[in-house]
Amino acid sequence: MLIDAHVHLVGNGSRGSGCWFRPRGPTRLLSPFFMRAVGLTRADLNGDLDRIYAERLLEYIRGSSLDAVALFAQDAVYREDGARWTGRGTFYVPNEAVLQLAREHPSIRPVVSIHPARPDALEELARCVAAGAAALKLLPNCHNVECGLPRYRRFWEEVAAQRLPFIAHTGGENTIDEVRPELADPRQLRTPLEMGVTVIAAHCGTASRFIDRDYFPVFREMLAGFPNLYGDTAAFNLPTRCRRLRDCLRPGVVERLVHGSDVPVPVFAHPGLVMGLFGVRTWWRLRRLRNPLERDYRLKRAMGFPDEVFTRAARLLRQPATPPPSVPPRRPEARG
Repeated sequence: MLIDAHVHLVGNGSRGSGCWFRPRGPTRLLSPFFMRAVGLTRADLNGDLDRIYAERLLEYIRGSSLDAVALFAQDAVYREDGARWTGRGTFYVPNEAVLQLAREHPSIRPVVSIHPARPDALEELARCVAAGAAALKLLPNCHNVECGLPRYRRFWEEVAAQRLPFIAHTGGENTIDEVRPELADPRQLRTPLEMGVTVIAAHCGTASRFIDRDYFPVFREMLAGFPNLYGDTAAFNLPTRCRRLRDCLRPGVVERLVHGSDVPVPVFAHPGLVMGLFGVRTWWRLRRLRNPLERDYRLKRAMGFPDEVFTRAARLLRQPATPPPSVPPRRPEARG
């Protein structure tokens, strides 16, 4: 199966989903570009965004070469003591929002988001696994998750026992509120890796901004020591992260990569051209594709990423042994 393993759900709670989107600072300036990247307008942010975004995303999946996408929930930010960190976080997508879409649409692989400091973290993990969760997603530098804290060991033990892959953001972050920039370092993923969790380092530690530290050399070195470590190609069609495209196509790295787009982050066509990975004719043809999922897929095909990069997620994502039961949904928290 061809799977885009890095796609975000966004909503504003217009349909009772519990989602919210509250950009501030630079993110507020960037949000119109994100909406435009998926064919939406600024007005949609304050309209029926729950419905409009989901319908547009499903339309893009149906119109692409992909069989499925891994769709991400987004937990709130918590302090280490388990208290909700009020006022932090750019957007929130409760787990039930992606689980429900997955129940309705086979092309959705639900990826849940559970902060390990939450008082109900283990309970929520068990509920989500029973409901068919395909993976766990967190942004340590944005969610305030220091993976090596002893109090989180029980959580990682259970993630490993459930064979639930952990998709962890690595490298700097420019699109949402960054709480602890130092947690962008892939080395802070050692604890879950050592405990047997399959970890997919989103973005392979590449820099989000030109001023960010590039952790790709750290990621590449860790691949040799952890056979359960992978990386994804999400947002590699941005001018900053594209600097490592050639490195990611080399032996020793490309065999451990998973395809991901990072939609609704814009998918630009020129990085592959600038890096000399395809010519002007290919650039001109692919830049005109309106479907961002298909554009990202076709661009990475043209760059030379092999078939296995696009199908590897089908092996890594958790597949329920039986069809997900009708697990009672948890009432989403809509607090900011």
